[in-house]
Amino acid sequence: MQSTSNYLWLLKDILGQGATASVYKARRKQTGDHNAVKVFNHVSYLRPYEVQMREFDMLRKLNHKNIVKLLAVEEVGSTKQKVLVMEYCAGGSLLNVLEESENAFGLSESEFLIVLQSVVGGMNQLRENGVVHRDIKPGNIMRVVGEDGQSVYKLTDFGAARELEDDEQFMSLYGTEEYLHPDMYERAVLRKPQNKKYGVTVDLWSIGVTFYQTATGSLPFIPYGGPRKNKEMMHKITTEKPEGTIAGVQHRDCGPVEWSKELPITCRLSEGLKFLLVPILANILEADQAKCWGFDQFFAETNDILHRSVIHIFSLQQATVHKVYVHSYNTINVLMDAIFRQTGVPAVEQEFMYEGYYLELDLAQQVHLVPKTTEERPIILVSKEQKAPIGITYKEPDVPTFPPMFDLISDANLAKIVTCAVHQLLRITKSIMKCQDFILRGVYWMLAILKEECRKTLQRAATLNLKLDFCKSTMMRIQKIYGPHSRMNQSDGGDVHMKLQLTVHFLATISQNVQNSQKQLDQIAAQWSNTNDIHHKDSTIGKVEVLLEKVSAIHQQLKKDRMRMKLQYNDEQIHKFEKLNMGIHAKKVLALVREDCEQKYKKLLTCVKDWMRIACDIRKQLRSFGEQCESLHCDLENCEAYLNNMFHQIPLKLEGDQSTTKSTASTVYPDQKCMEMAIRMKQLKQEMEHVTKELQQNNMIIQSLSDGQKPQGV
Repeated sequence: MQSTSNYLWLLKDILGQGATASVYKARRKQTGDHNAVKVFNHVSYLRPYEVQMREFDMLRKLNHKNIVKLLAVEEVGSTKQKVLVMEYCAGGSLLNVLEESENAFGLSESEFLIVLQSVVGGMNQLRENGVVHRDIKPGNIMRVVGEDGQSVYKLTDFGAARELEDDEQFMSLYGTEEYLHPDMYERAVLRKPQNKKYGVTVDLWSIGVTFYQTATGSLPFIPYGGPRKNKEMMHKITTEKPEGTIAGVQHRDCGPVEWSKELPITCRLSEGLKFLLVPILANILEADQAKCWGFDQFFAETNDILHRSVIHIFSLQQATVHKVYVHSYNTINVLMDAIFRQTGVPAVEQEFMYEGYYLELDLAQQVHLVPKTTEERPIILVSKEQKAPIGITYKEPDVPTFPPMFDLISDANLAKIVTCAVHQLLRITKSIMKCQDFILRGVYWMLAILKEECRKTLQRAATLNLKLDFCKSTMMRIQKIYGPHSRMNQSDGGDVHMKLQLTVHFLATISQNVQNSQKQLDQIAAQWSNTNDIHHKDSTIGKVEVLLEKVSAIHQQLKKDRMRMKLQYNDEQIHKFEKLNMGIHAKKVLALVREDCEQKYKKLLTCVKDWMRIACDIRKQLRSFGEQCESLHCDLENCEAYLNNMFHQIPLKLEGDQSTTKSTASTVYPDQKCMEMAIRMKQLKQEMEHVTKELQQNNMIIQSLSDGQKPQGV
């Protein structure tokens, strides 16, 4: 037990250890609250006094939520040994987080963004105070879990920090070799004499390496054998890398370096975030200090990412998940261009569904008016043109097999690799199952929408048929009144008659095609129902999770065995059995993913290709039918107006014809002709009243159907 006037700690409660100090978990005597104390060793006192005091002075003037807070400076007992009392970060360091098996391939996107925001916030505070840290690395970034359950990361260990403005330089060497700028690495690690000076951008190189490791789980530059074993090659990789590359790995001794300008496929970040992050990494992982970005540009580009909104998109035909990063003030036009960059679907072909309905978006509308999306509730993108399914892209992790020989250290290391691989396989399984959820959800919405459009098209065709029947009836009455050999029947009436006959044909064709489309949609619905039942009964995720628990338990046991270094005979036998069991569990996971999950997924992709091809064709047909119905509606309106006009002219024509007949006939048969004329006029009047009544009744029916109401008396 050690203590100061206000704090006490046990030497076994060590949190971290460096070249000049150790950090312990301590308690405040008055309250029992946890704190961290940094206790300096004898080596630290060999440094010049001003260097010893630098960290105290630095922490006193830094006050930010992303920098570990200095609470007090005290002394141990009567030794006068200085102790820094700081806030306790129960979540450990970022390095501890990355060393967890589930994060072997990098942090999730949401957690990575928190790290990005925290480091940018902390570094901004340092630059505002003219401070260069000189030892940025995951081990010096601490994690705290807030009251809302969200992580907060804080910069710590300012033992190497010093005040330095943007245009100033220094020559002293500090830092950890994997994160050192190549110029500092050459002098500090390779011990090569040089007269180079270093500026504040050395922190940017360290940040670049840290961000890459946080995103992928591994260092960006790795020579064969590792950075600590092949130092010359490490320096060669970092200084000779091609422009724009962000990673270089040497896979065999004296072999070529595999360069990369992209983050690996195993990385858990979305393509949308990668698109924004990679240029930042390329410009801060620049060995030439003259070409490297300055902090102003670094802050501008990183804050640009942090201030963007995320729109979750699922491309139905392609079966791909996307996260689109846009500013909330951007227009829908900008959003659609960003979607095009990720999906290849042109803006003119993009249609959207959300919660079962088509989402109508105005190109001038701002993005913040788009419905809120999440990973579980994305907007469904549907292309007007057929697109080939792509599906979730992933790389299956390598699962090593245990050698028969007994080796505690090797077994523990392999057990960790196997556990990391099973975590990744579980993530792949969940991604595939989520993709299937989105496919089935999107297809269900599409079927419902198309069925409703079919119903509306048939309803519209029925309304047009009523209007057509009225026009045909009116035409027949007019022809009957004019007589079969009149000009009405031979000229204009012939054109009207032909148009009405063509309309009859068009409406019959439309109705038949729509009914055929309904049958196709019903067939897809039946197939969808069977697939949906199978999908929801699938228990692959649960099975993999159970196996992962078993694998993780064995991993913990093998870690304990390694700590013991030597086992008794019985313990050794148990160790060997556990090693065999871990291999069996890992093979079961691989079989579940390959033979069950992947096979069902590929089958669904084949189905969705056929379903969406049919749906796309039906959608085009319905769109064409809508245009035809609109054209037919206009034609029938014109026809109806023409016939009504002709009908209203009948009494005038008849009156003129009858007066001529009367003057001629009255000279021969005056009484008889007058009697016949009176009877005929009376009959004509009755017929006109009857036609007018039918006209009014038909108009009422058409109006009521257009309004979607049931007409009275029908």
